[in-house]
Amino acid sequence: MTTTLIDGIGLLYTGDPEREEIPDAALLIEDGLVAWTGPAAQAPDADERVDAAGRAVIPGFVDSHAHLVFAGDRTAEFQARMSGEPYTGGGIRTTVAATRRASEAELATRARALVTEMLAQGTTTVEIKSGYGLSVEHERRSLEIATGLTDETTFLGAHVVPADMDADSYVRLVAGEMLEACAPYAKWVDVFCERGAFDGDQTREILAAGLKAGLGVRVHANQLTEGPGVRIACELGAASADHCTHLTPGDVEALSSSGTVATLLPGAEFSTRSPYPDARGLIDAGVTVALATDCNPGSSFTSSMAFCVALAVREMRMTPLEAVRAATYGGARALRRTDVGWLRRGARADLVVLDAPSYVHLAYRPGVPLVHQVFHGGLLL
Repeated sequence: MTTTLIDGIGLLYTGDPEREEIPDAALLIEDGLVAWTGPAAQAPDADERVDAAGRAVIPGFVDSHAHLVFAGDRTAEFQARMSGEPYTGGGIRTTVAATRRASEAELATRARALVTEMLAQGTTTVEIKSGYGLSVEHERRSLEIATGLTDETTFLGAHVVPADMDADSYVRLVAGEMLEACAPYAKWVDVFCERGAFDGDQTREILAAGLKAGLGVRVHANQLTEGPGVRIACELGAASADHCTHLTPGDVEALSSSGTVATLLPGAEFSTRSPYPDARGLIDAGVTVALATDCNPGSSFTSSMAFCVALAVREMRMTPLEAVRAATYGGARALRRTDVGWLRRGARADLVVLDAPSYVHLAYRPGVPLVHQVFHGGLLL
């Protein structure tokens, strides 16, 4: 069994609440797991040594919200928004049409390329949703592709109602035949609970069917307007309520008194020129916050968690520490994972060596490629 010691770490951000930061540190990898962290002067012997040369080390990013199985392009929609048109979510159907036309091989190649792009930027765990098929065949196909790329797959048949169906008939399809076909390929069920998508009763019906099928719950909640999404997520014990842009005091109270993580997606606000979520208010209320890219072709076509960290610091009043925590430990909590998102003993050795002395540079130098090395499961990529 080979052991690898990474030493010469200028600042190690472990993500472990018991000892979150260690200056002048080292980290030992054994059998793909973190075996030890501490001051470099106390480092144990190892078979191999990697010198970080004063660079910072952080856990691999955990991107807990992404839509990567799709085809087509929505550049024209983005350009229209940048010219003043509001975002309504209606462009989803454009991607649905393109995704249905694409071959399985084309979809898999594109999704794999995005996962590779994310990994090169330090994202070592990613959740992938369906939602651009909106038929039994195409939703199942999307999830089957996703299972080849990640363990974190989410059935989002309830993204929008397709143009050729009425809402009631489609809800019955999603909660019945479509769920039955997709559940073997999914870990989670999700619903876009929003005006113009699915209302509270429809959301509950679909999520209840998903729970009965053994899936965990996630909810697209309160992105465009105030609504019941966050409260439904908390009532049903959802792992996360995602977006959380328009919240009432009651929504914040529900989140703070539940185990549901508020997953914030600042790339969507950046790309749609919408108000940013009140991260400061959520954190001050004791809510666990995660950051994710929402990578998708319409409202947030970014694969960079570092970019989302910078946005969170600049636009949502999070400190650099809070933002990095949300992009690692928070993302893991949103997926109910304890093996990723931090660098404590026994965790998977997913880590990023930054070409900077501190994680603060992720916000201090936005847009600059700061990833020097990525270790995934203890292996240097």
